[in-house]
Amino acid sequence: MSRIQRFVQDSWQELQKVNWPTPQQARNLTILVLAVSGAVALYIAFFDTIFAYLSTRITGG
Repeated sequence: MSRIQRFVQDSWQELQKVNWPTPQQARNLTILVLAVSGAVALYIAFFDTIFAYLSTRITGG
C-alpha cells in the first residue's frame, strides 16, 4: 500500500509543478486548434473533390 501512496504523492507533486494555462489562454488555443483543423479539412476536401472529378473524367466512370 505504501507504494501506491508514494505514487499518488509523487504524481500530485508533479501536477503542482505544471504551468497550467489561464482560461483565456485555453479558450484562445482551443479556437486556434479548431480553426487550423477546419482549414486542413477544407484543404483536403478541395483536393479530394478535384481528384475525384479528374478520376471520373479519365476513367469515364
